[in-house]
Amino acid sequence: MDSDTNNTATGKLPVTVRGDTLYKITATKGISFEVFPPKKNSAASTVLEPLKLLASYNPSFISVTYSAAGSENSAATVNIASHIQDAHKIPSVAHLTCLNSDKDNIRAVLAELSEKRIFNILALRGDRVDGVTPKTDFAHASDLISFIRAEYGDRFCVGGACYPEGHTENLPAADLANLKRKADSGADFLVSQLFFENGYFYDFLDRARAININVPIYAGVMPVTSVSQIQRMVTMCGASLPRKLSRLFAKYEGDADGFKKAMLGYSVAQVAGLIAAGVDGVHLYTMNKPDVAKVITDAVKGIL
Repeated sequence: MDSDTNNTATGKLPVTVRGDTLYKITATKGISFEVFPPKKNSAASTVLEPLKLLASYNPSFISVTYSAAGSENSAATVNIASHIQDAHKIPSVAHLTCLNSDKDNIRAVLAELSEKRIFNILALRGDRVDGVTPKTDFAHASDLISFIRAEYGDRFCVGGACYPEGHTENLPAADLANLKRKADSGADFLVSQLFFENGYFYDFLDRARAININVPIYAGVMPVTSVSQIQRMVTMCGASLPRKLSRLFAKYEGDADGFKKAMLGYSVAQVAGLIAAGVDGVHLYTMNKPDVAKVITDAVKGIL
């Protein structure tokens, strides 16, 4: 039987514990992190070393990304997620994409996650990959959520993605309808795509709550570390670049130290604003850079 254990005294989120090493997310108001597995020919230390530092900042949970191409990256995701729980005693969330997988592929990954006692999943459609023809079993993330529920009931805590400024492939009304479908399919929580202006997130929350999407919605924030990084993300994700951020780019062009300080200041202010507004939680896209995560978590720990 599950037992709810409130660990807020130690800084961890309230969790449901099965056995002595499994953490299942139930609620959080803190900061969580996203990491990605090492590239195909890179050493495991490229993520394990940053994880040591990230874990020491006491995040609510740590999520691990998954290859858009399907099952080729599942072992890396599962192994890193397992390491987070076993070595650091922090809840982990395994990303799982479905567009380029069939039901047998997904069943195999779910079985492995269950065997390794990883019961938190972020269910995603996944990006379209050039030269790869999508499979036909899962057209949408909501299909994956429904499949997980049909196969495992409530064994997994399942999350989904949401898009404060809309998905690049959808009109706003259709995007919100798709999100409602995810929630109705059994999503326990949602994590937002990155955004750089908090007002977009607050407006999105109002629209989501208005149609009875009542699960926790965590605000996804990507700290700015380079102009090229943000320009790439804006192009990929359709996020808007606020004028005040563009002005900072221009002001500190050619001044690396000044740029870094200004960007960290911008990210700290964004996260502090979200926490002060009472959002369900903040999910930092760390890009495996613990030094950036530390600056932000240290700056806001007094208001968590």
